[in-house]
Amino acid sequence: MFQSLISINDLSTEEIRKLLEIAADVKKRPQDFRNVLEGRMFGFIFEKPSTRTWVSFQAGIFSMGGGVIYLGPEDIKLGVREEVRDVARVLNRYLSGVVMRTFSHWTITEFQDYFEKPVINGLSDKEHPCQALADYMTLYEKIPADQDPVLAFVGDGNNVLHSLMLVAAKLGAKIRYATPKKYQPNPKILKTAQELAKKTGASIEKFLDPGKAVEGADAIYTDVWVSMGEEDIRKKKLKDFKGMQVNKALIAKAKKGALIMHCLPAHRGEEITNDVMESKCAIVFDEAENRLHIQKAILLHLLNQGAIQ
Repeated sequence: MFQSLISINDLSTEEIRKLLEIAADVKKRPQDFRNVLEGRMFGFIFEKPSTRTWVSFQAGIFSMGGGVIYLGPEDIKLGVREEVRDVARVLNRYLSGVVMRTFSHWTITEFQDYFEKPVINGLSDKEHPCQALADYMTLYEKIPADQDPVLAFVGDGNNVLHSLMLVAAKLGAKIRYATPKKYQPNPKILKTAQELAKKTGASIEKFLDPGKAVEGADAIYTDVWVSMGEEDIRKKKLKDFKGMQVNKALIAKAKKGALIMHCLPAHRGEEITNDVMESKCAIVFDEAENRLHIQKAILLHLLNQGAIQ
């Protein structure tokens, strides 16, 4: 039975650690993995536009000898032109695995129920597991895990925060978050992360004041306030998130030299200022690069290429 990656919770603590090790190995010695996906064909089912998820997965698959078929929103019209379960059963006959980027998390779980091979969540309204894994890979490249860095997330209690909290909880790491009252993370996911944290010794702290959240933090993370599909409430969200901007005044409250992280795309002048994005402490594009390496590690793991025993 093939394993899928729909949620960070699909991975054990040991698997996450192994994935980070494999990603580092792939990054260091890409030539050693050149043909491991030879003869494999993957489908990309994307309901949303994509830069990093699409390009990193496609580049990673190609570099390991596999092939890709991109299926955009107008190609399948998943759940509209044809039921999700029917598409899943058909594509199961053609493909070795599928990467999905959807508005609804339900679409991915429904697809997985009828697809007998690996399904990877490339982003849903509930989680962004590939992003969070790349983020922790990047954070630990800069500040080794044994130094126990504190990550402070400032912004929307969204899919990115959900996955970051779950990774932190699994790894016994320290994470804080500051979100407006109306934009708290999903209570069920938060409860799951907190229960995991009790077992691993992780720390998950909630704040409403971003200044308190970043106090003494080693890294500050933010994401867009207005996500894809929320354009109609843009003005409201900009008003609701006033005071949550990652700017020089905010980062002055963090540890000196605190790293700046962002999953991209960034709306400069909204959730983050241009000068902070361009500062020497920003590791935003290192995160983007590591999406490639972590995606390759995920594929190796899910397809049981022997990288994880």
